[in-house]
Parts: sequence; structure tokens; C-alpha cells
Amino acid sequence: MMGFAGAEIVFDPYLGWMVLAVLAAGAVLVTVLSVWRGLAGWWLRALGLAAVLLALANPALQTEDRAALDDVVLILRDDSGSNRLAERTAQTEAAQAHLEARLSAMGVERRTATVPDGPDNSGTRVMETLNTALSDLPRDRLAGVFVISDGIVHDTGAAPDLPAPLHLLQTGEPDDWDRRLIIRNAPAYGILGETVTMTLRVEDEGAVPPELRGQPVRVGFSVNGEEMRYATAPTGRDMELGLTLDRGGINVLHFVVDPAPGELTTRNNEAVVQINGIRDRLRVLLVSGEPHTGQRTWRNLLKSDPAVDLVHFTILRPPDRQDGVPVNELSLIAFPTRELFIEKIDEFDLIIFDRYRRRGILPNAYFDNIRRYVEDGGALLVVGGTELASADSIFYSPLGRIFPAEPTARVFEEAFLPRLTDTGARHPVTADLTNGQPLQPDGAPGWGRWLRQIDLDARSGSVVMEGVRNRPLLVLDRVAEGRIALLASDQAWLWDRGFEGGGPQSELLRRLAHWMMAEPELEEEALSAEAQGLSLLVTRQSLSDGPHAVIIEGPEGSEHELALTERSPGRFTGVFEAEEPGLYRLRDGELDAVIVLGPANPREYETTIATDEALRPLLTRTGGGVAVLSQGLPDLRRVAEGRQAAGRGWLGITPRGAYVTTDLRMSALFPAWVWLLLGAGLILGGWLREARR
Repeated sequence: MMGFAGAEIVFDPYLGWMVLAVLAAGAVLVTVLSVWRGLAGWWLRALGLAAVLLALANPALQTEDRAALDDVVLILRDDSGSNRLAERTAQTEAAQAHLEARLSAMGVERRTATVPDGPDNSGTRVMETLNTALSDLPRDRLAGVFVISDGIVHDTGAAPDLPAPLHLLQTGEPDDWDRRLIIRNAPAYGILGETVTMTLRVEDEGAVPPELRGQPVRVGFSVNGEEMRYATAPTGRDMELGLTLDRGGINVLHFVVDPAPGELTTRNNEAVVQINGIRDRLRVLLVSGEPHTGQRTWRNLLKSDPAVDLVHFTILRPPDRQDGVPVNELSLIAFPTRELFIEKIDEFDLIIFDRYRRRGILPNAYFDNIRRYVEDGGALLVVGGTELASADSIFYSPLGRIFPAEPTARVFEEAFLPRLTDTGARHPVTADLTNGQPLQPDGAPGWGRWLRQIDLDARSGSVVMEGVRNRPLLVLDRVAEGRIALLASDQAWLWDRGFEGGGPQSELLRRLAHWMMAEPELEEEALSAEAQGLSLLVTRQSLSDGPHAVIIEGPEGSEHELALTERSPGRFTGVFEAEEPGLYRLRDGELDAVIVLGPANPREYETTIATDEALRPLLTRTGGGVAVLSQGLPDLRRVAEGRQAAGRGWLGITPRGAYVTTDLRMSALFPAWVWLLLGAGLILGGWLREARR
């Protein structure tokens, strides 16, 4: 910092500017009159009047002592994801060191700001960082802005007005090239069992090697972490891919393009899409035996759901029964047994037998086909009354081979309170079924009693509810690819009627139906994860006691083990703090899951080839230029304000000449007697000249 002086003349009139203006007008009038009369000394008279007016204006000499301020140059260092690829980090560090050394030698103050990855997948926010840095920097000292970046900027619309040139020191190499996978069209949801069409595109950018240009590539895809499947895709053209979802809820679709030698990064070679799998409609076949009070309850529950297509038949009598009922009072529609149980059985998602007994209408071949339907992935719910314990029980049909429990022929005709077993307290179908209701003093749930139960001997599956003398009441089991549920009472309707306070019949039926439809959130052995920023909430549902631990594989292949803690019966959770966004895979034995942390397709890697296209308008407006670092580091020069500040091999900064005033002095320009003598002398000289003439 060096000192210098500045001086200027200032005026502080004795009589005020208005009075001085009137006097000046009078002086002009006198001068004009003198010229009009042809007086020889008019010009001396005019000079004398001007001297008097100038004396009345009180001119003073103002002198300042000034201290010069250093110019300031702002350096923005791009540390976003795309500028960390390949050798760009090394180029950035070398350019920053070069700028700091040259600016220091030029006596210029340096200020540095770092541009990180933008929040919420907003990309590289260079202008946002520039505005923040300028907020506490005097604009009159700013001599230039240097941006060390690959030029991939996503907020150029927020560019400020700069009083100095902005320059780009562009990283990257001329032979850089990259391949990326683009998901151009992906639906938010898909109907289970129907084809979901997605549009993919593989793009090559930059200096693509000739041997790879235009060549088709292999695209791998998997659903929910299953085994990868492959298809061949062209480069530079859209490709449609049809997938079928067979799992309800969120489905994670993972797409990967085989890496190619020499490409900048493989981070944009994969993409993740999440599609919500929903059922178009749930088709339910309800077959009732003899009419009973609970039959209407089941029917009303199923009909109240608009997503359920219900087909309901009540079989009252075998075709050979002769009971004297007039023909005109019998049903005019024959029971379509073959159509329902042979031809169209696979169209149903759930079959319910409600108090049905064998009456000779359904031959064993039909029951055997129902068993085959369950083993192939169907769902069967059996609700039993007294007929389940009789000789006509469907247990003694081919269906009995897949029953999880065997009737003992005993019927308990007494009031009892349904309770959850230890397994039921952990099973998603019945866990928290009390919905927060207070328990009774003996620990029993606070719902009403039932009045009848069929005795069962459990053979397989999970007993989730028990009744009289702790005998099995509700048994759930898996049969090959399908599922079966056996409810050993026809008294659930008492809850619907509010008997002794009622109970959660609707919730129990809903969970049963969704469990038999293999909904992921009701799986008794399940592994799931929920993303919360860069935190991963892992949940392990299990019927077995802990401890449980999950292996988490990160985007780069690193593995971490996370120990889980039991938060509620059968529910183990843990939180994993990730270091970077991307696709994470979770494993616990045979269970696995995939989850995306952060953006599924980071904006930072949408394009990776270095370019000055985004910043070009701002560079032109401020007179700045581009220095390609692969061609060498630029020299720095000082250029006058308003001139082009870039040339071949050099970039310029504009000196601003900013200063701070350290002292201020005022002194009269001339003493008063000098002004009086000067004015009087000039007026006297004019009078003498006129008198001599």
C-alpha cells in the first residue's frame, strides 16, 4: 500500500448561491451595456466584476492524503463430482498454485472459494458461490474472477453483473470421452403382471475411439436385486424395454451398461428407477356353505373395498337332494363348478372357503386342482365352523394335504378370548393388532370374546393366534409357491357387531389378504431399507430371535457390517451413515435388498466432457477468456478497464485504483485582499482606458 495526494478546488459562497447568481446576472448586464455603448475598457470591467464574484464564491483548495488499496482477484475452485474425474483434480491444484504465485508477485490480493456439489442434486453451483463470495468483497477493488473448472455449470442464470473480467481455466483433456445411460421414460407405477415399457438410450460423448463409435452395447437390468438379465442396445438411439412386475410396493430397477476402456467414469453407466407395483384389482372367490351370521360380514368386508372383484357362491344343497322345494323357488343358475375350479381358477388371486362342507358337488379332482392352484402361487383362506370337525370336512379332500393343521373332531362351545402367540406378536399379520389399545390386567388384548372354536393339531406353518386352552386358532403357512391360512372359528363376526367392545376384524382380514398376496411389508422374513438423505434406516423383520446383522455394499464395492437392534417383537432396525450417494445393496443370509441414497441419477454426471459453452455468454460480456489447461498455464497481465482482457496464452486483470482517504485539509485559494486588489485594479484599468479615449 502506498500513499499519494489529491487536490481540488471547492467553493463555499459567503452570500449563498442564490444571491451570487443575482449579482452575476447584474454583472453580465453591465458588461453587455458596456459593449453596446462601445466602451473601450469593457473587457477590463468584465474581468474585474468576475474577480469580485469569484471572491464572493470563497474558493478554497482541498487537499487529500490517500492510501492506495490492493486490487482483489477472486479464485473459484470447482470441487464438484465432474471436476474430480481423471486428471482434473491435479490440473485444478496446479492452476490454483500458479494463479496464487503470479498474483502474489503482482501485488494483488487473492481470495479463494470452493464450489462443492450442489444440494438436492442441483449440480455445480458456480454462480451461487460467486454471489456469496462477492457479498463481503468491495466491488471497487475487484480486478478479476478466475474459475478453475471443467465448465459444466448448472446455474448460469444467476450470474451477477461484474465490474471486472471473468476467466475460465478449463480442465480436461482433448481426448476425453464418456458413455452414459439415460432413462428417457419410466412410469411412476406399474400394474402387477402387466408389461411396463421403459425407454432407454446409450449416449457416447467426446472423442469416442473409432473402433467403438456407433457400436451396440450390452445393457444389464435387474429387478429388486435379482439376477441380472441382459439386452443389446444401439448407441445414440432410443430403445424400448418391456418388464413385468410381480411384486407389490416399491420395485427397484437397476440398469447397467458394460464399461468401455478409456471412458471418463462409470458412474453414469448405471441408472436406478423405482416403480410402485400395484394390483389392478384383487379377484376373490368366496364359496360359502350353510348360511350363518358371519357370512354377510365377510361379504360386506370384501364388497366395501373398491379394489376387490368378488365372486360369491353359497352352496345350499347337492343336486341329487329331494326335499320338496318347488322348482320355481330354486336358483335358475346352475353352479358353474367346472368354469370356476378348472377353467378360470388361475384368474383368482384369493379363494375363501367359509364354512364349506363336502356335499358331492365338487369332486375330488376339483379339490386337487385347487391344491395345484395354491402350490403354483395361489392363496387359500379356510374359515371353519362345526363342519370343519365333521366327516364332511374339506380336510378329508385332496386339499387336506396342504392344510397346516388337522382337525381333531372336537368343538369348543364356550366363550374365549383370542390371543396372540409369541410368534403372532412377531408376525406382521398379527403384530400390533391391538393398535395401541390398552391390555387387560392379565395382559390379554382389550377386544371381545368369541363363542366357538374348532380344535386343531398344528402340523406346519406358524400359529399366530390361539384360543381355548391355548389351542391353535389362526395358522399361516406357505405351500410351495402359494400360501394358506386356516381360521378355526366362525365367530369373527362378533367383533364386527361390537360384541363386548368388538375387535380388529377388518384389519385382520386386510392383513391376511395382503400377506397371501405376498405384499413385501407383511413378509415374516424381510429386509428393507429407507433412505433419509445420506442415512440408511435398515429394518429386518424376522420370526426368530436376534442378533441380526446386515452386510451393506456401497457403490464402489466396499462392504460394511451393520448390527441391528430389536425395537419391537420381530422388528430389528439400525442406521447406516453413508459417505456418498449411489446404489447400496443389503444382504442378510438369503435375503437381500437394494436402495438408492441421494439422487438415483446424479445431475453432476449427466454430461462430463469439459466445455466452455455454459460460461461463454458471461465471458464475452465481461471481456474474459478461456485458458485450456491441457495446453499450458496462462500468463497474467494488467489491462486497462474496458479493453479485452484475454489473448493467446494470457489472461488479464483490470487495475481498479481503489484508495482510502487518510487526511483532508482546506485552505483559501487567495487571501481576501488579493481578490479586492485584483478586482479594483481591473475595474480602475477599464475606467482609465475609457477616460483616455
